[in-house]
Amino acid sequence: MKILVCGGAGFIGSAFIRNYFKNHPNDEIINLDSLTIGSNLENLKEIDKNENYSFFKEDIKNEKIIDKLTSSVDTVVNFAAESHVDRSISNPEPFIMTNVYGTYILLEAAKKHDKLFVHISTDEVYGDAENLDSFTEESLIKPSNPYSATKASADHLVAAYQRTYNMKCITTRCTNNFGPFQFPEKLIPKTIIRAKKDLKIPLYGDGEQIRSWIYVYDHVQAIEDLIFKGIFGKQYNITAWNEISNIKIVEKILELLGKSRDLIEFVKDRPGHDKRYSIDSSKIQNEIGWKPRYGFDEALSETVEWYEENQTWWEPLVDDKSLHPQPWTLNWK
Repeated sequence: MKILVCGGAGFIGSAFIRNYFKNHPNDEIINLDSLTIGSNLENLKEIDKNENYSFFKEDIKNEKIIDKLTSSVDTVVNFAAESHVDRSISNPEPFIMTNVYGTYILLEAAKKHDKLFVHISTDEVYGDAENLDSFTEESLIKPSNPYSATKASADHLVAAYQRTYNMKCITTRCTNNFGPFQFPEKLIPKTIIRAKKDLKIPLYGDGEQIRSWIYVYDHVQAIEDLIFKGIFGKQYNITAWNEISNIKIVEKILELLGKSRDLIEFVKDRPGHDKRYSIDSSKIQNEIGWKPRYGFDEALSETVEWYEENQTWWEPLVDDKSLHPQPWTLNWK
């Protein structure tokens, strides 16, 4: 098997590559990443010398290079995306260009060369689940912010290409990920880093927004399983069923670090903030046999420990300005 991984230097993409090589050391992976915010080749240092791995610094909107690379592989897995909600509120344009137009370029290449296309989406496309049951793959798509709207648009493109051109497409929609190598703008690493520096931890509104969390290695194993067992034309929700409020997450991290709850600072809520995300992953568990392997508390403890032991990884990614974020524009370097 030879796989083109788009966005493979990002948090989830790099975890997929590391995990895949552990399970399939003789397969080949081409990693294409434009190395914008959130991407970091340090995430892949351990496999950099692997003769079955190659890296191209390119954008998924580069039609010629995408066509050339796609022709040489069996499968395309697309992690490449602008993914931070706050930044999408400040400036939606890059999200539209990468998440929608970039997906179109990839689909065209996969269609031309008849390749399996695995599209990595998000549970945020379903919108707010407050007072509702967990969303299934048949639930209405109802995004609430520019980021999730662009991901929903890409989902529809993938479904349309599969139906119209009879392509081999699979879409995954996962809940919030956490684990080692996550970029510091996200809630869990941001909380760990700021707490270590005894800085205030900003929480939007009352901090009671609920998200479902999954350890990144559970997520990427699900993607790997779908490459080999997934049914073309289907969407698969992926979750570990860990629904926890943002404030509870922060409190758990502060307890693990031995820090005071007084570091929590409530700030003005962001526009269009969804109260709860919740999805049902019975489909992938019943059809594919995947299930999460990591308990939340154990994985969170391991994640906190990793950030404590790997300051040399995250220190270059933050600066004095970024350690004093404003609502909606966190400004992490």
